[in-house]
Amino acid sequence: MADALVVLNAGSSSIKFSLYAIEAPTLALDVRGQIEGLPEKPQFIARDAAGVIIGQRAWAANALDHVGGTAFLLHFIEHDLARHRVVAVGHRVVHGGVRFERPVRIDDHVLRDLEVLIPLAPLHQPHNLAPIRAIAQQAPTLPQVACFDTSFHRTQKPLAQTFALPFEFHECGVRRYGFHGLSYEFIAGELPSIDPAAARGRVIVAHLGNGASMCAMEARASVATTMGFTALDGLVMGTRTGALDPGVVLYLQDELKMDARAIEDLLYRKSGLLGVSGVASDMRTLLASDEARAKFAIDLFCYRAVRELGSLVAALQGLDALIFTGGIGENAAPIRKQVIDGLQWLGFELDDTANVANLQRITHPASHIPAYVIATDEELMIARHRRDAVSAMA
Repeated sequence: MADALVVLNAGSSSIKFSLYAIEAPTLALDVRGQIEGLPEKPQFIARDAAGVIIGQRAWAANALDHVGGTAFLLHFIEHDLARHRVVAVGHRVVHGGVRFERPVRIDDHVLRDLEVLIPLAPLHQPHNLAPIRAIAQQAPTLPQVACFDTSFHRTQKPLAQTFALPFEFHECGVRRYGFHGLSYEFIAGELPSIDPAAARGRVIVAHLGNGASMCAMEARASVATTMGFTALDGLVMGTRTGALDPGVVLYLQDELKMDARAIEDLLYRKSGLLGVSGVASDMRTLLASDEARAKFAIDLFCYRAVRELGSLVAALQGLDALIFTGGIGENAAPIRKQVIDGLQWLGFELDDTANVANLQRITHPASHIPAYVIATDEELMIARHRRDAVSAMA
């Protein structure tokens, strides 16, 4: 029986999981799957490393929540994957606040501290924590490690983290945290083998997906990022607004008489690509649509991406490479083209053939700045952190 690590990545309606066999000095992906559609229409699927389906199930509406889903996954891993002995579980936790700068083993005190941060990530943190509580009850001796989306950005200087509010607000935690840190950390780890010179220099990584952000790195450390106090800031996203004049929120409250929960629902769930297009939040659907508003939403997404990227170039005082990652960044060639076309002033020369083929390098050799497509793997990043934490506990 081989030792294994499990990664859980819980979202608002899903629990993704990956199981990695510990084969020193590496981790080998053995199984990956998810329960999605929670709680309205729960469905489970699991595939082995070759992509072959090894488990599948569906439940009646509202028959399964995050706690029940976690219990099912533990049972599946214990009985259907009995060739493995799970030695620890790693969790993606969106917000680590000021305190958590690196992965941490979870105990009652850590869990309470993470619950305090729920107001800073109301759509993510509660769902991140639900499986942690469930495992603590069902398998209390199984070590659990939290890995944070905010930790990677703790290298930023105070200037990059501070809002122009009275300083006492900063001291009590109102500051720019940044997110998608596990994705950026993974890309930073891949860079030396892809472009060693860029890894030592100034790089912008565009994590484009339903949640979207960009990170400016120097020598693979975060210098600035587009998301701030919450995951609402910065780029246009699937259902989130991105950057918004705070006066709009006051107007919605004072003139349209919307309360805080209605505004939250608008900004997080009804805006972004969905709100602008009136068609869908999924970029694939928008790219296939003939609706004028769908095209306008795409144009707005790319326009905001180019503007934000320009601000990050200023923060870095130059640029040595651009990386696309995330579901849109890795797969949507038309979006990459539109963004790079807006950056020709920087010296980018897109290789259209390479871009359409989703090759790793999508710019011509003569391009003043190279652009790459690199698939991110947040689950593997969590597994690596968890392996290191388990080793430290030994």
